[in-house]
Amino acid sequence: MDTDALLPRLTPAAAARVAWIAARQGKPGLMLRLAVDGGGCAGFQYRFGLEPAAGADDVAIETDGVTMLIDPDSLPFVAGAEVDYVEKIGAAAFEVKNPNAASGCGCGSSFSI
Repeated sequence: MDTDALLPRLTPAAAARVAWIAARQGKPGLMLRLAVDGGGCAGFQYRFGLEPAAGADDVAIETDGVTMLIDPDSLPFVAGAEVDYVEKIGAAAFEVKNPNAASGCGCGSSFSI
């Protein structure tokens, strides 16, 4: 089995948005952190952040020169997922397309397994 296929993927659109944010803040090299926390209306919720450095146990995934970090506890919940940046009328956000999620809430930020 190809273990890389189980890693989450950062789309080029999401990578471009992280690079834009980092440039705007004058902090080139900022990395996108994806974590899963208990809570939210469906049981688990995604948490995004920007960080200047990876933790010792982080899994790092690179797309177009931008790195996404995932801690080992969150990794099983997002295995095979895709993180995208989506612009819709009136809203723009990072979005997770997660094959592990059995259901989700209307806001798209929480899910159940």
